[in-house]
Amino acid sequence: MLPVSLYDDIEIRKAKRAPRAAVLPRIAISCNHPLVPQGEKNLVFGAAQLLLPRIDKRWAIDIHIRKRIPVGAGLGGGSTDAAATLVGLNRLFKLGLPEARLEKLALSLGADVPFFVRALPARARGIGERLSLVSGLPPFWLVILYPGFPVSTARVYQSLGATLTKSKVNTSIATSLKSPDTIPSLLHNDLETVALKMHPRIGLLKNKLLRVGAAGGLMSGSGSAVFGIFRSKKTAEKAYHRLRKEEGVDAFLVRALN
Repeated sequence: MLPVSLYDDIEIRKAKRAPRAAVLPRIAISCNHPLVPQGEKNLVFGAAQLLLPRIDKRWAIDIHIRKRIPVGAGLGGGSTDAAATLVGLNRLFKLGLPEARLEKLALSLGADVPFFVRALPARARGIGERLSLVSGLPPFWLVILYPGFPVSTARVYQSLGATLTKSKVNTSIATSLKSPDTIPSLLHNDLETVALKMHPRIGLLKNKLLRVGAAGGLMSGSGSAVFGIFRSKKTAEKAYHRLRKEEGVDAFLVRALN
């Protein structure tokens, strides 16, 4: 799992509550994106609720989300927002919780939320909660393409029909990560085949990334976004400027963060 330079903004404000406001909700969520729930269904609300018992009852919390990460893209937007909320509340209210404790709390929100607490390159095992940091990752650039529609994670997993036994596909990381040239050989996503059958446009965008010079490409998570890995910023920028003109597509030029 790898953090990149595409992010949402999470603004957290605390406000003193009057005694007569004791029956009012202590958490308020707002967002500039119409597809993001603004109440209890938002992971950010769940994250705030986890820390609420540790926060003095005199305080209410207002959280505003400014989305840049596409919704339903398989890029971990909701998960990173939830993790940022845990980190932000811990800092704002000086709760003093170590990162390891925040990661344990984050797991109750989703399998990939713990990763975003530290947001450092890591190997994820189990359901995603067993993280081993990866050091020495080389700098490289990526172009992310979002086809303009979300993909249902639940539907993709339901259609997967996976077993616990792997026949020929090597899913272990056996290659050195010291060079961008070796990274494309590690790219594999069991969910990609399923999602491409449901939405062929995802496959078309992946092929376009490869045609404009990506060393490797893959669907991110359960989709719908795809990314291409480039060996230099110059080739990534050239590909980005070409592909951003695709109708109905949002393109992002990002770098890997280490």
